[in-house]
Amino acid sequence: MRSRTRIAACVGAAILLASIPGAASPLPAHEKTVWNYDGGILLVTDGSVADGPCFRISGRVSAPNFFDNLKRIDHDDSETIFRRGTETLTHFPDQLILAFVVYDHPCSTQLEHAATRTYLTRSLMSSLHLYLYWKHGVELRPIDNIESKYFSVDPVMSHSVGHSHDLPEKLEWSYEFAVPSAGVPLTDSLVLILRGPDGRIAARVAARM
Repeated sequence: MRSRTRIAACVGAAILLASIPGAASPLPAHEKTVWNYDGGILLVTDGSVADGPCFRISGRVSAPNFFDNLKRIDHDDSETIFRRGTETLTHFPDQLILAFVVYDHPCSTQLEHAATRTYLTRSLMSSLHLYLYWKHGVELRPIDNIESKYFSVDPVMSHSVGHSHDLPEKLEWSYEFAVPSAGVPLTDSLVLILRGPDGRIAARVAARM
């Protein structure tokens, strides 16, 4: 009887162990995705002016030494960690540098009709208004105390065959701003919006980690 009791107890323990999720086999290893941010956060988007030309915005968000060796690690359990070496980071530095250029870029409808293509002009660019926000979820928070560090308008060399004086003036606008970012979580995004004189959005792009 003792032998049967011992066997029954062992069988019962085996059934109980098998009924516990994950007890019969080892847990699968967690997968993760790693993003590198050496040099900063890149941003690029296309925009257009109502009944006017199309353009491209290309730029970068940076800060001295902050983005060097900075990585974002996304685990499959939805956990996100920002790490630089052995240091875990949660917030941006006190200030970021936003630098970008704006230049002509053909609209998709103009690719087949080059003769109808229009270009950015000095007066048109002067009519556009820049707005910067911090975005958390769906909330947009306007950014105050932005400092303009650099601005220039430079001609773009044309490689078209023909008389250069017959071609429209092509320019590139360069901007650089110091953006206050003390206390801003790394999970927030820096949103750039250009609006036309009528208030419509001409371009919108987010620099997100």
